[in-house]
Amino acid sequence: MDKIIIIDKPKGITSHDVVDFVRRRLKMRKVGHAGTLDPMATGVLVILTGSCTKRSDEFLNGDKEYECELTLGARSDTGDAEGKIVSSGISYDIKPVVIEKAFKAFLGTIDQVPPAYSAVRHNGKKLYELARKGIFIKKEPRKITIKKLEITGIALPKVFFKVACSKGTYVRQLACDIGEALGCGAYLSALRRTRSGSFGIEEAIAMDSVCA
Repeated sequence: MDKIIIIDKPKGITSHDVVDFVRRRLKMRKVGHAGTLDPMATGVLVILTGSCTKRSDEFLNGDKEYECELTLGARSDTGDAEGKIVSSGISYDIKPVVIEKAFKAFLGTIDQVPPAYSAVRHNGKKLYELARKGIFIKKEPRKITIKKLEITGIALPKVFFKVACSKGTYVRQLACDIGEALGCGAYLSALRRTRSGSFGIEEAIAMDSVCA
């Protein structure tokens, strides 16, 4: 059975949990995904079965689009709502024009340092495995491209935005970097992937809808 299944991943489970669910539902072992979503995130998760698993790199290389919620005035050790949240003690009563200017500075090709809690490897170990042991490795910045960065609403301390970006972009790191640029700190409080390569959220199905 060779299928490409677009799942609307629910909040609170890992991408691997979705793969395990599909394996059980379809009663097959050869199942994978193309592009991890953190447990906090929802939306488009490309599931590959059978011989389609060989096409993983093809789908991983595609651009991604997200709908995001940024919370100003606090920081998280993981960069998102899953981590330990600490108030920055700095007022987040910032004028919209200042926020818009900060966002514009991140458009285009930029350098991004991968977050400590990520699957990037150091000497064969994933950074998040080391971070959980209290070992924090700062990796060299990588070139990424932010193709669209559009603020859709401001209700402080929340800022809502859409982003279209190249592969390898960490949106939670983008959120943190914007917070630092504003001088008040920030973390990613919600994330929904609306597109992965050519697959959009309109094509996605609920996990319970998966059938042989």
